[in-house]
Amino acid sequence: MEYKPIKPKKIYEEVADALLQMIKTGQLKPGDKIDSVAQLAENFDVSQSVIREALSGLRAMGLLNMRQGEGTYVTKYDASRFYLPVTTAFLMKKEDVKELFEVRRILEVGAVASAAVNHDTNDVMAMEKVLQEMVDAVGDGELGERADFNFHRAIVNATHNEMLVNLLSSVSEIMVETIRETRRLLLYSEGRDEQLLAEHRSIYQAIKAGDSELAQKYMLDHLVGVEELLSKYIY
Repeated sequence: MEYKPIKPKKIYEEVADALLQMIKTGQLKPGDKIDSVAQLAENFDVSQSVIREALSGLRAMGLLNMRQGEGTYVTKYDASRFYLPVTTAFLMKKEDVKELFEVRRILEVGAVASAAVNHDTNDVMAMEKVLQEMVDAVGDGELGERADFNFHRAIVNATHNEMLVNLLSSVSEIMVETIRETRRLLLYSEGRDEQLLAEHRSIYQAIKAGDSELAQKYMLDHLVGVEELLSKYIY
């Protein structure tokens, strides 16, 4: 039998585990508002990016709920469901990642069609803002990844379907956490970030024009392209 070396936990995993323990023990109760990212960073003596990653993992597990403009709150804790540490939750088999990509394609292609029909002026402005963030992030892997995530979130927000927003948010966050390092390395280097920007612009223009079929085509092409690039390294 072969044994692989045990890797030390990353800082954000330790923070997530600490918050998870506080939820388990009742120090943080359902409905409690979590301190701000800045305050948590100060309390744990870590960077704010570490806190954001930890909170993202806990939201993906269903333990936290972010309310736009209000803050992040503890959801109802079900011990029978959430007993795994955050690190274990993201140890997915290659088959799981493949299925996750398929789920994302199904949801996002449907979401972009809905966004093309149901978006309003504020949604268009939100997408334009994120596209500018992508322009500013060219050459910066971490910022580019964050802008990419925000653009896809702006699209699903434009559906005005809360159930779809929550569902896609969980899927996207799990995916980001699962293949974060590979994704950043491959997608935001050697000019690939500029190609991604062009793909996102095409999707945005189709949504703005209310062309659901074209928006679906551009989104599917985009997601398939990303998956094909990543699959060489994670399948």
